[in-house]
Amino acid sequence: MQSTSASPAPEWLVTPDDANDLARAVWPASAHRTEDGEFVIGGVPASDLVREHGTPLQVLDEGEVRRRAAALRDAFDAATAAHGTSARIYYAGKALLNTTIVRWMLDEGLNVDVCTGGELEVALRAGADAARLGFHGNNKSVAELERAVEAGVGTIIIDSTVEIERLGRVVADRGAEQRVMLRVNSGVHAETHDFLATAHEDQKFGFPLVDAPEAVALIRRTPGLIFVGLHCHIGSQIFGVAGFRESAERVLALHEQLLTGGDVPQLNLGGGFGIAYTRVDDPVPITELAEGIVAAVAETCARRGIAVPALSFEPGRAIVGNAGVTLYEVGTIKDVTLDQGIRRYVSVDGGMSDNARPALYGAQYSARLASRVSEAAPALVRVVGKHCESGDIVVDHEYLPGDVAPGDLLAVAATGAYCAPLSSNYNHVTRPPIVAVRDGAAHVIVRGESMADLLARDAGITP
Repeated sequence: MQSTSASPAPEWLVTPDDANDLARAVWPASAHRTEDGEFVIGGVPASDLVREHGTPLQVLDEGEVRRRAAALRDAFDAATAAHGTSARIYYAGKALLNTTIVRWMLDEGLNVDVCTGGELEVALRAGADAARLGFHGNNKSVAELERAVEAGVGTIIIDSTVEIERLGRVVADRGAEQRVMLRVNSGVHAETHDFLATAHEDQKFGFPLVDAPEAVALIRRTPGLIFVGLHCHIGSQIFGVAGFRESAERVLALHEQLLTGGDVPQLNLGGGFGIAYTRVDDPVPITELAEGIVAAVAETCARRGIAVPALSFEPGRAIVGNAGVTLYEVGTIKDVTLDQGIRRYVSVDGGMSDNARPALYGAQYSARLASRVSEAAPALVRVVGKHCESGDIVVDHEYLPGDVAPGDLLAVAATGAYCAPLSSNYNHVTRPPIVAVRDGAAHVIVRGESMADLLARDAGITP
């Protein structure tokens, strides 16, 4: 590969020797090309998927999802066992949630984390044992708390003093008991985009460490509430152990302080484990991450002379992110001359309605031709959507074969997390289906919207 000096490309992007290759860390393990150069995922060729389901199309490799879930489970089980404790993995449903994925997670021995009444209902409709659910959220309504308590949700993560009082009334009215954790802010900021960071002191989630003892005291004296531990989440798309180590150090100081008032059997350190969106991304292998985080907790506990608590983690993106691929059809091509060179705009038939992350966070993605390979020289492209917004970018910087043309199929990698949950009907565009693939078979797990679905909510249209 050669760097791109006189070019509008960013420094991290290099001109590939082959603009058809599939970087292994970015694409699902099953992704490959046929002898004719067609992209295949889960044993199913892209053309077969598009012929059956159209474009845009979100494809999820079931085998990849299950493999990653099992790998996380096994890594943290082994790491905690080595230090005399245990781990519980909650799949963070906000990354991508539907009843099929809930069932996959339960099959693989994971629990499920939800953060709204809607997500709770999806998990329950999937047949999940409510005791295997954790319920987050900074503004849970009375109705949501009532539903959670009635269903028997295993743990509710408390986020405010108002919620302690609110939940206290709910359990009192029902003569129930409810296990709870307290979400705290360690003040550690993971190296990520500001909108993704959730451990700042000045933010809507949780309690500052200095305020937590009073909140825990209130929980402990509220009949029906059973305090089981602290929860801290430091951000998303985190590549190293350092942030978790520093956060654990601070939270365990509070944990030790709280032991004087009663048991604190658990500690939830959240999720946010990073994935590769481009070939230059280098996330820490999950075994190394698990060993590093758990070792940091154990070392801190040993130094403080306290027992290592049972640990919990909440990965989402790390399970489904790289398992997802979105297929688009190329519509128009436009070359724009810049001072630094030429940028080719490749417009596809989706955009920010099915992937809002580039517009929201400046997220970077990787793309490849899916219907063929080409020997044409690589050209710098910006893949954009069909929406009436200049910020409607799907892939900001990428090299594709220079003969990319209308009608080509394009595959965008690592779209399994947060794309479908953040999707919208902007410009009255329908949301695409989600199709699961495995061992050469494909089936719809979320139906795509029709125009009739979209217009059904318009009260001005006569049936």
